[in-house]
Amino acid sequence: MSLNPRQKFVFGILASAALIAIGVAGGGWWSSRAPMSELSITPTAANEPAPQGKVLYWYDPMVPMTHFDKPGKSPFMDMDLMPKYSNEGDELPGAKIDPAVTQSLGVRLATVVRVPLATQIEATGLLGFNERDVAVVQTRSSGFVERVWPLAAGDMVRAGQPLAELVVPEWAAAQNELFAVKTFGDETLVAAARERLRLLGMPKALIGDVERNGRPHPSFTVRAPIAGVIQTLDVRTGMSLTAGQSLARISGLATVWLEVAVPEAMASAVRPGVSATVRVSDLARPPIHGRVTAILPALNEATRSLRVRIELPNRDGRLRPGMSAQVALTGTSKDFALAVPSEAIIRTGKRVLVVVANDQNRFAPVEVTLGSEIGNQTVITAGLAQGQKVVASGQFLLDSEASLTGIAPRAVGGGQ
Repeated sequence: MSLNPRQKFVFGILASAALIAIGVAGGGWWSSRAPMSELSITPTAANEPAPQGKVLYWYDPMVPMTHFDKPGKSPFMDMDLMPKYSNEGDELPGAKIDPAVTQSLGVRLATVVRVPLATQIEATGLLGFNERDVAVVQTRSSGFVERVWPLAAGDMVRAGQPLAELVVPEWAAAQNELFAVKTFGDETLVAAARERLRLLGMPKALIGDVERNGRPHPSFTVRAPIAGVIQTLDVRTGMSLTAGQSLARISGLATVWLEVAVPEAMASAVRPGVSATVRVSDLARPPIHGRVTAILPALNEATRSLRVRIELPNRDGRLRPGMSAQVALTGTSKDFALAVPSEAIIRTGKRVLVVVANDQNRFAPVEVTLGSEIGNQTVITAGLAQGQKVVASGQFLLDSEASLTGIAPRAVGGGQ
């Protein structure tokens, strides 16, 4: 009789486990000549009495899935068949493994713990300007443009950088009025003349210079009030200006907005204050941490997604509007659930298993039901209890040993 694929796979894993145990724990079979029984994984200790009871069937330990109704030689491995007794279930479940062997195989245990539930949403977004960090440069009095610095829309400017030089004829008359009232020494009239210049848009520092110098100064230089990007620059040399006319619009880059599209089905998990981990298209750049500042009320009908706004610091100016980014939104909850390290999960294709360990060096596979992943942990919704020990590394070898010794995984909802 030939081996089926599953039997070949199980036999191969057992052979690998035996070789690892021999090489690591025994220091090499050829050098120590240690008996195989001292190094291999066995379902029971050598000094345990053989179970008594009615024989249910015979099986080959190397191929435990195939049962025989009478003793004899195995057709697979040319070895004696072993009996399966009816009272074997009264013993502690699981394969018993020598502690030295588990150490040599690198078996590492982890505890089933209760963790606060958290919802993590993976989404994409686009960086944009912070619309609250905008400066609009206007004129308060009519005049004309005498000079414009060589700038254009899209250029970066620093705070205080010159934009244009303007001439305001109304200032000349108001400044002469200030000189006239100062000769009378009436502080009330002087204060009124200063206020008129301020209302005409004359900067306070320039008013002080005019008073100290005693000469009219009808021209002044318009400067960028903030550092950022020029969005519009509607000023040219020689053009006339009216009161209230906009000259330039500047968007700051100290912070930027990231607008993320969150699916409508996940909208309930997002709220202001939720933490966000952002990775921009440049993979060499470390992730940026921010928080959700606003959830826009309008739903995108085309994509059925919610628009979520995240404000990110941009101290070095490397975040540029228009860049795409990958976002992980993580929200916390008052609910708790059991969780194990994600590396402890065994996915067979048909079911999900973990290998549970007890205090007597016994290991048994248990079928579980998975929930969501929280970082490097996975939520377990059924199959385990808090405080149990599970195998976090080496579990594939132990699961194979359990299969070879005829131990079936406990189904979800089984007793602890």
